Amino acid sequence: MQSVTLPGGERVPALGLGTWMMGEHGGHEPESVAALKRGIDFGMTLIDTAEMYGDGGAEELVGQAIAGQRDRVFIVSKVLPSNASRAGVAAACERSLKRLGTDRIDLYLLHWRGGVPLRETVAGFVDLQRAGKIRHWGVSNLDLDEMNAVWAAPGGAGCAANQLLYNLGRRGIEWDLRPALSARGVPIMAYSPLEQGRLLGNRTLKQVAAARGATPAQVALAWLLQQAGVIVIPKAANLAHVAENRAAAEIMLTAAELAALERVFPPPGRKMPLAML
Repeated sequence: MQSVTLPGGERVPALGLGTWMMGEHGGHEPESVAALKRGIDFGMTLIDTAEMYGDGGAEELVGQAIAGQRDRVFIVSKVLPSNASRAGVAAACERSLKRLGTDRIDLYLLHWRGGVPLRETVAGFVDLQRAGKIRHWGVSNLDLDEMNAVWAAPGGAGCAANQLLYNLGRRGIEWDLRPALSARGVPIMAYSPLEQGRLLGNRTLKQVAAARGATPAQVALAWLLQQAGVIVIPKAANLAHVAENRAAAEIMLTAAELAALERVFPPPGRKMPLAML
Protein backbone atom coordinates (compact mmCIF):
# COMPACT_ATOMS: atom_id res chain seq x y z
CA MET A 1 0.00 0.00 0.00
CA GLN A 2 1.45 3.37 -1.01
CA SER A 3 1.55 6.05 1.64
CA VAL A 4 1.36 9.81 2.16
CA THR A 5 3.53 11.71 4.61
CA LEU A 6 2.00 14.08 7.15
CA PRO A 7 3.82 17.34 7.97
CA GLY A 8 5.39 15.82 11.08
CA GLY A 9 6.87 12.93 9.09
CA GLU A 10 4.37 10.18 9.92
CA ARG A 11 3.32 8.05 6.95
CA VAL A 12 -0.30 6.97 6.50
CA PRO A 13 -1.99 4.84 3.81
CA ALA A 14 -2.92 6.73 0.65
CA LEU A 15 -6.07 4.61 0.34
CA GLY A 16 -8.30 4.48 3.38
CA LEU A 17 -11.87 3.76 4.40
CA GLY A 18 -14.69 6.31 4.47
CA THR A 19 -17.82 6.02 6.59
CA TRP A 20 -20.05 8.85 5.36
CA MET A 21 -23.69 7.63 5.33
CA MET A 22 -22.85 4.68 7.58
CA GLY A 23 -24.23 4.33 11.09
CA GLU A 24 -27.78 5.35 10.25
CA HIS A 25 -29.22 2.30 12.00
CA GLY A 26 -28.13 2.89 15.57
CA GLY A 27 -24.79 1.15 15.24
CA HIS A 28 -26.33 -2.13 14.06
CA GLU A 29 -24.73 -2.69 10.66
CA PRO A 30 -22.79 -5.96 10.80
CA GLU A 31 -22.01 -5.89 7.06
CA SER A 32 -20.46 -2.45 7.37
CA VAL A 33 -18.36 -3.56 10.35
CA ALA A 34 -17.22 -6.63 8.40
CA ALA A 35 -16.29 -4.40 5.45
CA LEU A 36 -14.22 -2.12 7.68
CA LYS A 37 -12.43 -5.12 9.19
CA ARG A 38 -11.70 -6.51 5.71
CA GLY A 39 -10.33 -3.13 4.65
CA ILE A 40 -7.99 -3.11 7.63
CA ASP A 41 -6.78 -6.58 6.64
CA PHE A 42 -6.15 -5.24 3.11
CA GLY A 43 -3.90 -2.51 4.53
CA MET A 44 -6.47 0.28 4.27
CA THR A 45 -5.81 1.13 7.88
CA LEU A 46 -6.77 4.81 7.76
CA ILE A 47 -10.45 5.14 8.70
CA ASP A 48 -12.30 8.43 8.30
CA THR A 49 -15.44 9.19 10.29
CA ALA A 50 -17.17 12.13 12.02
CA GLU A 51 -19.48 12.90 14.91
CA MET A 52 -22.05 14.02 12.32
CA TYR A 53 -22.21 10.71 10.45
CA GLY A 54 -25.26 8.83 11.65
CA ASP A 55 -25.35 11.19 14.64
CA GLY A 56 -22.39 9.31 16.09
CA GLY A 57 -23.46 5.92 14.72
CA ALA A 58 -20.56 5.74 12.26
CA GLU A 59 -18.05 6.28 15.06
CA GLU A 60 -19.70 3.41 16.94
CA LEU A 61 -19.31 1.15 13.90
CA VAL A 62 -15.64 2.10 13.65
CA GLY A 63 -15.28 1.31 17.34
CA GLN A 64 -16.67 -2.18 16.72
CA ALA A 65 -14.39 -2.72 13.73
CA ILE A 66 -11.19 -1.71 15.53
CA ALA A 67 -11.89 -3.53 18.80
CA GLY A 68 -8.83 -5.61 19.66
CA GLN A 69 -6.71 -4.04 16.91
CA ARG A 70 -6.60 -0.35 17.77
CA ASP A 71 -2.87 -0.04 17.22
CA ARG A 72 -3.22 -1.19 13.60
CA VAL A 73 -5.37 1.75 12.54
CA PHE A 74 -5.13 5.50 12.03
CA ILE A 75 -8.46 7.05 13.05
CA VAL A 76 -9.66 10.34 11.59
CA SER A 77 -12.76 12.01 13.01
CA LYS A 78 -14.34 15.43 12.67
CA VAL A 79 -15.98 17.94 14.99
CA LEU A 80 -19.03 19.91 13.91
CA PRO A 81 -18.54 23.68 13.60
CA SER A 82 -21.28 24.18 16.20
CA ASN A 83 -19.03 22.35 18.68
CA ALA A 84 -15.82 24.07 17.62
CA SER A 85 -15.32 26.51 20.49
CA ARG A 86 -12.32 25.86 22.71
CA ALA A 87 -14.46 24.17 25.38
CA GLY A 88 -16.82 22.64 22.84
CA VAL A 89 -14.03 20.87 20.98
CA ALA A 90 -12.89 19.24 24.22
CA ALA A 91 -16.39 18.01 25.06
CA ALA A 92 -17.05 16.76 21.53
CA CYS A 93 -13.75 14.91 21.46
CA GLU A 94 -14.60 13.09 24.67
CA ARG A 95 -17.92 11.95 23.19
CA SER A 96 -16.19 10.73 20.04
CA LEU A 97 -13.55 8.87 22.05
CA LYS A 98 -16.28 7.08 23.98
CA ARG A 99 -18.12 6.05 20.81
CA LEU A 100 -14.88 4.90 19.18
CA GLY A 101 -13.82 2.98 22.28
CA THR A 102 -10.34 4.46 22.28
CA ASP A 103 -8.20 6.86 24.30
CA ARG A 104 -6.98 8.95 21.34
CA ILE A 105 -7.92 10.12 17.86
CA ASP A 106 -5.04 10.11 15.40
CA LEU A 107 -6.27 13.06 13.31
CA TYR A 108 -9.09 15.38 14.44
CA LEU A 109 -10.59 17.76 11.90
CA LEU A 110 -12.88 20.79 11.92
CA HIS A 111 -15.68 19.55 9.62
CA TRP A 112 -16.28 22.93 7.98
CA ARG A 113 -16.02 26.61 8.85
CA GLY A 114 -18.71 27.89 11.20
CA GLY A 115 -19.21 30.95 13.38
CA VAL A 116 -16.43 30.19 15.87
CA PRO A 117 -13.17 32.05 15.11
CA LEU A 118 -10.66 29.67 13.60
CA ARG A 119 -7.99 30.75 16.09
CA GLU A 120 -10.25 29.55 18.93
CA THR A 121 -10.77 26.15 17.31
CA VAL A 122 -7.03 25.83 16.72
CA ALA A 123 -6.43 26.63 20.39
CA GLY A 124 -8.85 23.85 21.34
CA PHE A 125 -7.05 21.40 19.09
CA VAL A 126 -3.69 22.35 20.59
CA ASP A 127 -5.13 21.78 24.07
CA LEU A 128 -6.32 18.30 23.06
CA GLN A 129 -2.96 17.51 21.52
CA ARG A 130 -1.14 18.49 24.70
CA ALA A 131 -3.54 16.34 26.73
CA GLY A 132 -2.85 13.32 24.51
CA LYS A 133 -6.47 13.08 23.35
CA ILE A 134 -5.52 13.66 19.71
CA ARG A 135 -2.23 13.10 17.91
CA HIS A 136 -2.70 15.45 14.95
CA TRP A 137 -5.32 18.00 13.94
CA GLY A 138 -6.52 19.49 10.69
CA VAL A 139 -9.47 20.94 8.84
CA SER A 140 -12.04 20.08 6.20
CA ASN A 141 -13.75 22.14 3.50
CA LEU A 142 -11.58 25.23 4.04
CA ASP A 143 -10.57 27.39 1.09
CA LEU A 144 -7.28 29.23 0.68
CA ASP A 145 -8.34 32.40 2.54
CA GLU A 146 -9.51 30.26 5.45
CA MET A 147 -6.31 28.22 5.38
CA ASN A 148 -4.31 31.42 5.57
CA ALA A 149 -6.32 32.34 8.67
CA VAL A 150 -5.56 28.95 10.19
CA TRP A 151 -1.84 29.25 9.47
CA ALA A 152 -1.80 32.76 10.96
CA ALA A 153 -3.35 31.59 14.24
CA PRO A 154 -1.11 30.70 17.21
CA GLY A 155 -0.27 27.02 16.70
CA GLY A 156 -1.78 27.06 13.22
CA ALA A 157 1.38 25.78 11.58
CA GLY A 158 0.49 22.40 13.09
CA CYS A 159 -2.38 21.81 10.67
CA ALA A 160 -1.80 18.31 9.30
CA ALA A 161 -4.46 17.93 6.58
CA ASN A 162 -7.36 19.51 4.71
CA GLN A 163 -10.18 17.14 3.74
CA LEU A 164 -11.73 18.35 0.48
CA LEU A 165 -14.11 17.35 -2.28
CA TYR A 166 -11.64 16.24 -4.94
CA ASN A 167 -12.09 13.86 -7.83
CA LEU A 168 -11.81 13.79 -11.64
CA GLY A 169 -14.82 16.05 -12.00
CA ARG A 170 -13.99 18.38 -9.10
CA ARG A 171 -10.54 19.80 -9.77
CA GLY A 172 -11.08 23.43 -8.76
CA ILE A 173 -8.66 23.18 -5.83
CA GLU A 174 -5.80 22.69 -8.28
CA TRP A 175 -5.81 26.41 -9.16
CA ASP A 176 -4.47 27.78 -5.87
CA LEU A 177 -5.48 25.76 -2.81
CA ARG A 178 -3.70 22.53 -3.64
CA PRO A 179 -0.41 24.28 -4.53
CA ALA A 180 -0.55 26.24 -1.26
CA LEU A 181 -1.15 23.08 0.75
CA SER A 182 1.60 21.26 -1.12
CA ALA A 183 4.08 24.05 -0.44
CA ARG A 184 3.54 23.47 3.29
CA GLY A 185 3.55 19.69 3.02
CA VAL A 186 -0.12 19.47 4.04
CA PRO A 187 -1.88 16.48 2.43
CA ILE A 188 -5.35 16.57 0.90
CA MET A 189 -7.89 13.97 1.99
CA ALA A 190 -10.15 13.45 -1.03
CA TYR A 191 -13.73 12.75 -0.01
CA SER A 192 -16.46 11.58 -2.42
CA PRO A 193 -13.75 10.38 -4.83
CA LEU A 194 -16.42 8.94 -7.13
CA GLU A 195 -18.80 11.91 -6.79
CA GLN A 196 -21.23 9.51 -5.08
CA GLY A 197 -21.24 7.37 -8.22
CA ARG A 198 -22.07 10.16 -10.64
CA LEU A 199 -18.68 9.94 -12.38
CA LEU A 200 -19.04 6.33 -13.32
CA GLY A 201 -21.20 6.75 -16.40
CA ASN A 202 -18.64 8.90 -18.20
CA ARG A 203 -17.89 7.37 -21.61
CA THR A 204 -14.13 7.97 -21.58
CA LEU A 205 -13.77 6.67 -18.04
CA LYS A 206 -15.66 3.53 -19.05
CA GLN A 207 -13.47 3.09 -22.15
CA VAL A 208 -10.23 3.40 -20.18
CA ALA A 209 -11.57 0.97 -17.59
CA ALA A 210 -12.71 -1.58 -20.19
CA ALA A 211 -9.32 -1.55 -21.92
CA ARG A 212 -7.71 -2.14 -18.53
CA GLY A 213 -10.07 -4.91 -17.47
CA ALA A 214 -10.96 -2.68 -14.52
CA THR A 215 -14.10 -0.92 -13.35
CA PRO A 216 -14.70 2.81 -13.89
CA ALA A 217 -14.58 3.25 -10.11
CA GLN A 218 -11.12 1.67 -9.94
CA VAL A 219 -9.80 3.96 -12.67
CA ALA A 220 -11.24 7.05 -10.96
CA LEU A 221 -9.62 6.00 -7.67
CA ALA A 222 -6.33 5.17 -9.42
CA TRP A 223 -6.26 8.68 -10.92
CA LEU A 224 -6.50 10.20 -7.45
CA LEU A 225 -3.92 7.81 -6.04
CA GLN A 226 -1.44 9.05 -8.67
CA GLN A 227 -1.81 12.62 -7.40
CA ALA A 228 1.02 13.52 -5.01
CA GLY A 229 0.06 14.18 -1.40
CA VAL A 230 -3.51 12.90 -1.72
CA ILE A 231 -5.24 10.47 0.65
CA VAL A 232 -8.35 8.84 -0.83
CA ILE A 233 -11.21 7.73 1.42
CA PRO A 234 -13.97 5.93 -0.53
CA LYS A 235 -16.81 4.40 1.44
CA ALA A 236 -17.37 0.66 1.11
CA ALA A 237 -20.17 -0.96 3.09
CA ASN A 238 -19.74 -4.53 1.81
CA LEU A 239 -16.88 -6.97 1.28
CA ALA A 240 -16.98 -6.95 -2.52
CA HIS A 241 -16.84 -3.16 -2.66
CA VAL A 242 -13.83 -3.07 -0.32
CA ALA A 243 -11.99 -5.58 -2.51
CA GLU A 244 -12.80 -3.54 -5.63
CA ASN A 245 -11.46 -0.37 -4.03
CA ARG A 246 -8.31 -2.07 -2.78
CA ALA A 247 -7.51 -3.35 -6.26
CA ALA A 248 -7.47 0.25 -7.52
CA ALA A 249 -4.22 0.78 -5.63
CA GLU A 250 -2.52 -1.71 -7.98
CA ILE A 251 -3.41 0.26 -11.12
CA MET A 252 -0.82 2.65 -12.56
CA LEU A 253 -2.40 4.70 -15.33
CA THR A 254 -0.23 5.37 -18.37
CA ALA A 255 0.53 8.80 -19.79
CA ALA A 256 -1.91 8.09 -22.64
CA GLU A 257 -4.67 7.11 -20.23
CA LEU A 258 -4.06 10.17 -18.10
CA ALA A 259 -4.17 12.38 -21.20
CA ALA A 260 -7.46 10.82 -22.30
CA LEU A 261 -9.00 11.53 -18.90
CA GLU A 262 -7.55 15.06 -18.89
CA ARG A 263 -9.37 15.87 -22.13
CA VAL A 264 -12.78 15.16 -20.64
CA PHE A 265 -11.94 16.20 -17.07
CA PRO A 266 -9.72 19.27 -17.59
CA PRO A 267 -7.99 21.18 -14.78
CA PRO A 268 -9.41 24.59 -13.84
CA GLY A 269 -8.59 27.58 -16.02
CA ARG A 270 -9.41 30.10 -13.33
CA LYS A 271 -10.02 30.41 -9.59
CA MET A 272 -13.27 28.72 -8.60
CA PRO A 273 -15.37 28.73 -5.42
CA LEU A 274 -14.58 25.82 -3.13
CA ALA A 275 -16.86 22.87 -3.98
CA MET A 276 -18.54 21.01 -1.13
CA LEU A 277 -21.06 18.22 -0.69
